[in-house]
Amino acid sequence: MCSPRQTSEPRSGTGRRTFLRTTGLVGAGVAMTGLEAAPTAAAASVSGAAGAPAWHPDPDSLRFTVAVMPDTQYLFDGESIHPAPVEASFRYLLRHAREENIVFLSHLGDLTEHGQVSELGPIDRAFRLLDERGAAYSVVAGNHDLDSSTDDQRGRTPYLDTFGPRRYHSSPSFRGAGPDGYNTYHTFRAAGREWLVLALDWRPSAKGIAWAREVIAGHPRTPVILTTHELVYADHEGEEARFSDHGQWLWDELIADHDQIFLTLNGHYWPQARTVRRNKAGHDVHLHITNYQDRYYGGAGMIRLYRFDLARHTVDVRTLSPWILDRADEHLNELERGEIERTSSQDYFSVPIDFEQRFAGFAPTAPRPARPASRLVIPGTVAYWRFDQGGRDGAPVEDSVRITDHSGCGNHLTKVAVPGSPADALSWSDEHHPDQPGHGSLSFHGDKSPLRGAYLRTADGAPLNGATFRSGYTVEAFLKLPADWDGGRNAWSGLLGRRGPSGQAGKTGGDMEEPVVTLSLSDGHGLQWAVYPLNEDGAVTNWSHELPLNTWWHAAVVNDGRHTTMYVNGCPVARNPSTPANGLTTLGLPWLLGGYEYGGKIDQIMYGWIGDVRVVDRALPVGDFMSS
Repeated sequence: MCSPRQTSEPRSGTGRRTFLRTTGLVGAGVAMTGLEAAPTAAAASVSGAAGAPAWHPDPDSLRFTVAVMPDTQYLFDGESIHPAPVEASFRYLLRHAREENIVFLSHLGDLTEHGQVSELGPIDRAFRLLDERGAAYSVVAGNHDLDSSTDDQRGRTPYLDTFGPRRYHSSPSFRGAGPDGYNTYHTFRAAGREWLVLALDWRPSAKGIAWAREVIAGHPRTPVILTTHELVYADHEGEEARFSDHGQWLWDELIADHDQIFLTLNGHYWPQARTVRRNKAGHDVHLHITNYQDRYYGGAGMIRLYRFDLARHTVDVRTLSPWILDRADEHLNELERGEIERTSSQDYFSVPIDFEQRFAGFAPTAPRPARPASRLVIPGTVAYWRFDQGGRDGAPVEDSVRITDHSGCGNHLTKVAVPGSPADALSWSDEHHPDQPGHGSLSFHGDKSPLRGAYLRTADGAPLNGATFRSGYTVEAFLKLPADWDGGRNAWSGLLGRRGPSGQAGKTGGDMEEPVVTLSLSDGHGLQWAVYPLNEDGAVTNWSHELPLNTWWHAAVVNDGRHTTMYVNGCPVARNPSTPANGLTTLGLPWLLGGYEYGGKIDQIMYGWIGDVRVVDRALPVGDFMSS
């Protein structure tokens, strides 16, 4: 294992490493006083028809969509029944469910104008399009769906007969209802975790609120989206939303006290608007009103798509009418052309949410534990250094220190300090990348004017010094640059490199004072891998993008014996060489960690943190980088 192989074929891989990890957290169940339904697989077995597949969202993708449909009452008004826009929206959701990863639909109430059986029947039939495909959805009653002077203790109504708990007997998301039947809750899986939709009546009673609290308490680690008919409103377009009297009561009685509620959706009022309020835990709650019944054709079955992207910490919102969109190639009237898609700042926008941070109070992501060094010493490992066995955080690294090479190849590191540098020019640190195997790093305090600091080096005669890596190699490291990193003082410091000027190695192309191998930081705090291959007279380079400061990064350079690619956080960078690169030139001199040599002498020292570093004598698949 300790002698770099010269004849083996490099491995290749197509996987991409995912650094954002999500945790599937399922809330513990509680004994509810109302109607409960166990999760069923019935809907999942429904086969697709009419061009729409069965409802099968990807539960692990970091991108998923929640659809919202507001007030449809003018489309189901007495003898004026127009189901086509709603049906078109449902068909759109089914048709695009897979590509959009649509996980749920929430209707915000006022399905009908009068709550009559003759009105509920047609919209009931429209919803059966979703039922037939096993789609997950919730419905809440609006003031037009029942007697608006009553609360959820009103008893039986045509609305309850149509959209009560019995409707959801085969739903993949329905989990239960209050004793009244008007308040329900639903869960779905997305981004590897459970999410809960709390669908509340037009006027929840004290009993309804108590039930809602029990539901949330029974799912203590689950993010909650609350849907109801009335909560916030705005008088004029472009205004910030504010609470109605009822909305303020609902905030005080339920939302403000429950940190899991991060997003609320309501209809009832228009125009559309939004606002953000801080709950009692000090966290943001996003409150959105969406309603288009005042628009052309009673809103034309308008839907709003909330596209969650946990990788970008963003929710992108889009609003459109599939009914009009489906006929966009035909002759549309003037009003229809203006309603295909709504693009105002209240209809087409993005909401930044750092989901890990927002949910940390009730569902913290468990940090990845440290992994023993032996797990990282994979076949072909010729050097593996980590810095979690040193002194306390902030303590200077002793001059007599020896950093063990865990590969077993004997490429240990010792400290070299620039004369006159303070004792803490190199110190132990508890800082580390959240995915780093070793939970520790070295903090380098190098500077160039005048030169000061300390670095590490392999011993004279160490096996790594003479390795040429003709069959390929992988070099990887974790690093972080401080917020006050300055290109004028800290540029071209070496993260990892090999001593010896290229001219001394017989290379005449390029700057002959440059070292034969270096992974350095440019003045734009980007990484540069600059090497003199065995088969080239000049240098071959790879460049990363500019790395944001005060952030941990994983860098890897992979050579398959023919060409070299640099990866940052598992992603290939664009500035790769086209020149073939085989092996690494060597003068048999030591490798440096944290130091950069120019013209045969130390020219600059690292300013920042270096975590685990590993060198392997073959090209690793991307997915293998430090993932053992």
